[in-house]
Amino acid sequence: MSATDKQMISSEIRKRYDRWCRFAHRYADELAAMDEETLVDAFYTDLEFGTAGLRGIMGPGTNRMNDYTVARASQGLANHTVLTGGKSIAVSFDSRHHSAEFARLSASVFAAAGLHVYLFAELMPTPALSYAVRCFGCDAGVMVTASHNAAAYNGYKVYDKTGCQVTTDVAAAIQQSINCLDPFEDVEYLAFDKALDEGLIEYIGEEFFEAYVKEELSFGLLFDECPPKDVPIVYSALNGTGFKSVMRVLADAGFTRIIPVEEQSMPDGDFPTCKYPNPESAQTMALGLEYAKRYKAELFIATDPDADRVAIAVHDENADGGYRLLTGNETAILLFDYVCMRRTKHHSMPASPVMVKTIVSTDLVESISAYYGVEVIDVLTGFKYIGEQIALLEEKKQSERFVFGFEESCGYLSGTHVRDKDAINACLLICEMFALHKANGISLIK
Repeated sequence: MSATDKQMISSEIRKRYDRWCRFAHRYADELAAMDEETLVDAFYTDLEFGTAGLRGIMGPGTNRMNDYTVARASQGLANHTVLTGGKSIAVSFDSRHHSAEFARLSASVFAAAGLHVYLFAELMPTPALSYAVRCFGCDAGVMVTASHNAAAYNGYKVYDKTGCQVTTDVAAAIQQSINCLDPFEDVEYLAFDKALDEGLIEYIGEEFFEAYVKEELSFGLLFDECPPKDVPIVYSALNGTGFKSVMRVLADAGFTRIIPVEEQSMPDGDFPTCKYPNPESAQTMALGLEYAKRYKAELFIATDPDADRVAIAVHDENADGGYRLLTGNETAILLFDYVCMRRTKHHSMPASPVMVKTIVSTDLVESISAYYGVEVIDVLTGFKYIGEQIALLEEKKQSERFVFGFEESCGYLSGTHVRDKDAINACLLICEMFALHKANGISLIK
């Protein structure tokens, strides 16, 4: 890059910064305190909207997650939704700092655009948002989350009317809509309380949660068999959204000794016990494994902050520390075999069953699929492409053919009730599978 190019970039960055200093008064102190390196990183580009929506470090700047970038994205999404004939949208949020505020802000922008907003009254998992889009017949959905990223991050996932994350062409159209907007001049808001009073924003309450729990329980596969469910199982929500849903579903399924990792149960955007709340990380799982040892639990399960991923560890006397962390692929193989075995035994396997996986996930499921006569469809990386395959089956009135989907990064789904990976669904199946195999003298790792 030439010196002239660098100078032009520096000049453009400085212009952006000065404009934010003039208009972004709520961030005045943070803007004033920026050093040169932080200033450049915060303003050298716009936070880009893609198939995973927005994701970035929180703070002021065009390349940050903040009130203005979130409102601008919401206005772009609102304009796109209205232009394509949409009338309603569902909004949820996770435990991260500012997630609830970003959700309310987005709802205010959507309401100003004339969209009816279904807003969760409390933080809820990503799969619950996907289910809400379908349950309320919405045209779009937003989940404010940065999934398993570090505490400094937040994000904004967008879903289509099927409850699936938007695919490339839709994301490009939304980005084009966003690009036309100035965050200080082109965003319209309707005061949140006024929108509530006028019925443009409607809270999603406990009635929905009860329906959601019932739906998740419907995918249990024990049927009339009742293995002992008093075996100790340790569970961690990693200070995210999973605690209420996972504990309730497992309790209603009859599991009586689910032991929560107390330090990681309640929502906390600082994630104080782990710098990187990804259950695929051994460091992240360390505290839960201490609990497993203390309570002599043979199984430990942990969901990531927005509860779409779940990872497990199983007692193994030959492993370091006495527990073996299973990879996403290993858990997928176990779950897929369990689903096929149970549905075949109880005559609930559909005609011409289908399993969908991403191309980077293990091919070892091929032998299982061949044994049970299940067609395997490989798709591009990203669970949205698995959701897209379910939608294609649904268009042909064949959605019942779908029996399982997974990606190697600990994402699983055994039903069509949501169109994203679902840790609540997976936790139920994992605990069932563990209890049934244990009752039959079978370990998950042998």
